[in-house]
Amino acid sequence: MTSKYFSFVMGLLTLLYCYLLGSQAIKMIETGKPVGIAMGSLLLFFPVLAMVLTVREFIFGSAVEKLGRKIEAAGQWPVFDLEIRPSGRPTKASAAAEFERQKKIVESKPDDYLSWFALGLAYDAAGDRRRARESMRKALKLSR
Repeated sequence: MTSKYFSFVMGLLTLLYCYLLGSQAIKMIETGKPVGIAMGSLLLFFPVLAMVLTVREFIFGSAVEKLGRKIEAAGQWPVFDLEIRPSGRPTKASAAAEFERQKKIVESKPDDYLSWFALGLAYDAAGDRRRARESMRKALKLSR
């Protein structure tokens, strides 16, 4: 729930950023001067980009959460053998071992979305967020 709250706050801050930057860009364009028009036009690009990326992230997060609920409801949530630190995060050694186990499962079942979902969780536990996201995207694609 904390991550949802954080995402919501970040989304609101992005909206505020877009509003403030966009209003300054429009003021520059309204000067009618070539430099103002050029700078204002370029400045409008960044709020649009921020909004597109923010919406994309919310859609991705929502889709992964929906898939996770589906997997959990079916009683297929992956179980990991991890040594947990007092902070709640797994130790690097146990995360790496679990990652290797999940990687072998994916190699044996490359078209199984459950395997890719579990691999994504294992990547996340190992601290590799980029590959975790790639694995979750693959799981989403295969689950359709």
